[in-house]
Amino acid sequence: MNIMVVGGGGREHAIIRKLKENSDVKRIFALPGNGGISYDAECVAISATDLDGIVDFASRNSVDFAIIGPDNPLVMGAVDRLQAAGIPTFGPAKDAAILEGSKAFSKELMKKYGIPTATYETFDSPEDALVYLNKSTKYPIVIQADGLALGKGVIIAEDPKQAEEAVHSIMVEQKFGDSGNLVVIEEFLSGKEVSVLAFTDAKTLIPMVSSMDHKRVFDGDAGPNTGGMGTIAPNPYYTEEIAGRCMEEIFLPTLRAMNQEKRPFKGCLYFGLILTLDGPKVIEYNCRFGDPEAQVVLPLLSSDLLSIMQAVVEERLDEVPVVFSHDSACCVVAASGGYPGNYETGLPISGLTDGQLPDKDAGVVVFHAGTSRSDGHLVTSGGRVLGVTAKASSLSSAVLKAYQSIEGLTFLGMHFRRDIGRNQ
Repeated sequence: MNIMVVGGGGREHAIIRKLKENSDVKRIFALPGNGGISYDAECVAISATDLDGIVDFASRNSVDFAIIGPDNPLVMGAVDRLQAAGIPTFGPAKDAAILEGSKAFSKELMKKYGIPTATYETFDSPEDALVYLNKSTKYPIVIQADGLALGKGVIIAEDPKQAEEAVHSIMVEQKFGDSGNLVVIEEFLSGKEVSVLAFTDAKTLIPMVSSMDHKRVFDGDAGPNTGGMGTIAPNPYYTEEIAGRCMEEIFLPTLRAMNQEKRPFKGCLYFGLILTLDGPKVIEYNCRFGDPEAQVVLPLLSSDLLSIMQAVVEERLDEVPVVFSHDSACCVVAASGGYPGNYETGLPISGLTDGQLPDKDAGVVVFHAGTSRSDGHLVTSGGRVLGVTAKASSLSSAVLKAYQSIEGLTFLGMHFRRDIGRNQ
């Protein structure tokens, strides 16, 4: 089979590495891919948002199956376009991807169908938002852009001054572009956060192993939010009892709600949860694999990923095995100096051979997020550059192995959190 994976980050690298385990896979095209992915797939310089280019390439290169990794092309309708061209594609259609594409839509859906989440209000003018905030006496409070914002559109304001600055940044300065034309202001929920990704064909829903993302840039959950500085799986706070509640109170109700709205969701449905004193609640939905959650969840998948994805597209998910190992995994992200603010690119990366660590430890893999190849050498090309994932029989062993491994990597200004998975 010829497989096409759209995207060029650590998530797509994790997907590609897993797909390679299937002996039926002949060629994998990555659009656009990155420097590290080029060791595992054929990279093609077509942007993930160039839908015309993607469909044309797939049609001309006899692509048998396509996978859309990032949120933007999903929300734009990439799956609809490829399916219309006769190419089976894993991912939700445009009308289902709105679950991530619009925070206002997802909040209204949860309110309508009684799915537990934070109380909220939506605003399309900064003046109205500020009037509401001036009346609010409960802080911290959460202010988020309605649309996609590379995982950075959420601001937790600790006081009225920060809240006003957040509204001004999102709605007036348009820090996140048109995504900030509408904002959702909601109560701040306290508790442990959990990420649960699930395969679903709109009839059957099978959760994957749980994980815990670390969004803040510095140790101790300090500093601004990022796209994710590291992850562990499984999440130690996600018990069987909580998993049962989530299935009955959140997962299946969401699936049924989307069907009721005539927006059947097929693909990977991501539940961002928080475990409050009142029970689990939804923080957010994503319409694709999380990044860097995919980098710890997929290495623990014992079943064949391609077979599962094909079953999702063909609406026969209940017929295929979806099994995860009982191991643990830890991913530590190496980021560019200055990230998530301004940072330099094009810096040489040392410590890798053919994109991986030279010692070839079977339990360690380096997923590339922001790299490119220049004259045959790997250089930085993004804020989150590399994700070092280690798998072991226990979480403590996986954490230790990940940190031992990342010490072998260097590039100018490289920084990473040193507490991923260590405070559980």
